Amino acid sequence: MPTLKEIKGRIASVRSPLKITSAMKLVSSAKLRKAQNAIEAMRPYEEQLLGILASLQGGTAGVSSLNLAQNKDERKTIVAIASNSSLCGGFNANAIAKVRAIRRPGDTVYAIGRKMADAMRKEGFASPEDFSALSEHPSYGPAAALVEKLVADVEAGRTGAVVLVYNHFVSTARQEPVVEVLMQRETPNQVGGDRGVEEESLSGTFARTGSRSDVEERNSSPAPFYIAPLLEPSRAVLLEALVPKTRKLKLYAALLDSAAAEHAARTVAMQTATDNAENLLSELTLQYNKGRQQKITSEILDLAGGQAEN
Repeated sequence: MPTLKEIKGRIASVRSPLKITSAMKLVSSAKLRKAQNAIEAMRPYEEQLLGILASLQGGTAGVSSLNLAQNKDERKTIVAIASNSSLCGGFNANAIAKVRAIRRPGDTVYAIGRKMADAMRKEGFASPEDFSALSEHPSYGPAAALVEKLVADVEAGRTGAVVLVYNHFVSTARQEPVVEVLMQRETPNQVGGDRGVEEESLSGTFARTGSRSDVEERNSSPAPFYIAPLLEPSRAVLLEALVPKTRKLKLYAALLDSAAAEHAARTVAMQTATDNAENLLSELTLQYNKGRQQKITSEILDLAGGQAEN
């Protein structure tokens, strides 16, 4: 049985991390509110822009024709988003596992976040650049510059597709790792018809992996009322202007989404750690009080026994 001194030392050792986890929970909660407001304000704009593109392409912009299993021999670029620090539950592990599931030899991994970069570097997929600052502070400018570089790689034939992997923020208690196709190179046979070059690179763009019912629902949705049979300027000119903007916006939205998911995961993890520390502290305090009471009782009995002998 531990002595009172040992129990007292354990109580002190629990109180110290309890203060840290409590403070981290409060900080993460404040950051979560800010990140949640940012992604919730971005999503309607993103959805409307994707709706316009889908209407311009006859409702196909939301469905990806890329099959990661069938195209396993084609090189692709993976933009994987995680965090710079730990103490956020399974946030980083889920994203890393998702990358490992789709990664193939010859692929290029752009790791955004130190945890993702460290994991990929250990497995021989070092990131071409350091994007740790972009994970901690999502910014549209650096995200747009990265998209322009990725577009150049696709157009030059250095990669066949660009895939996003990140944690999607559903709620404070739920974050889902998702895989989305940002862009891909397609042959004229895949595109078909007399659609322009601007449309060829979009037919497999901005699609999130999901169930068949989700895809069918997106396909069956009616075209927005603002897309008329006659467009001014032409359809090709509109696509040429909107496609690059939408790609940049999509990566920026993924960064905001991942940031909100990270703060939510850390808030839940720190809340769980705080609760566990409080429960352990309560048990140790009770054990200490019982041991102290037992010691006092023993001393009283010794005094009473000595007086009886006298």
